[in-house]
Amino acid sequence: MDAIKDPTESRPVTREAAEAAVKTLLLWAGDDPEREGLRDTPKRVVKAYGDWFSGYASDPGEYLRRTFEEVEGYDEMVILRDISFESFCEHHMAPIIGRAHVGYLPTDRVVGISKLARVVDGFARRFQVQEKLTAQIAGCINDILKPRGVGVVIDAVHQCMTTRGVHKRGVSMVTSKMLGTFRADPATRAEFLRFIDIEGSGQR
Repeated sequence: MDAIKDPTESRPVTREAAEAAVKTLLLWAGDDPEREGLRDTPKRVVKAYGDWFSGYASDPGEYLRRTFEEVEGYDEMVILRDISFESFCEHHMAPIIGRAHVGYLPTDRVVGISKLARVVDGFARRFQVQEKLTAQIAGCINDILKPRGVGVVIDAVHQCMTTRGVHKRGVSMVTSKMLGTFRADPATRAEFLRFIDIEGSGQR
């Protein structure tokens, strides 16, 4: 059995240096990183970062390269709704918690639905702004699958807005990216938006 490779091994900063940086932040915040409750916090934070930002160690496009052609001529819309994700704002390093809705019009092949969710996670597990995340997901599906059209809608809550600054809770941000037929044909776009029921699937 092959050993599982640690995706952090090839990073330019050592684990020890990352832990020291966390310790510095704890000191800057005004606490004592040597007290019992915080003694192992730098190790825990670095381990958590390895999970939260695992998207840097993956190529989301790879998930889409295994496709299926035996679909009995199916050429209607394929939609995966309510793909939950967690990301982090690149401006404040605060969490972005949301849902992505992805749809495409296949040509002669489709992809396993779990792969669409993996594409979302692959881009979400990086420092992000929502607009860029939306465009990256749509662009990846469009480039690899070559469908007739792609639609991506993201509805997310930004903790940089709810826990700091203006402190506005209960506010979510919605972004969309439409390509191909989804952009050119209002009827196709309307069908996609109706299927995902964006008004009924937002953050609660």
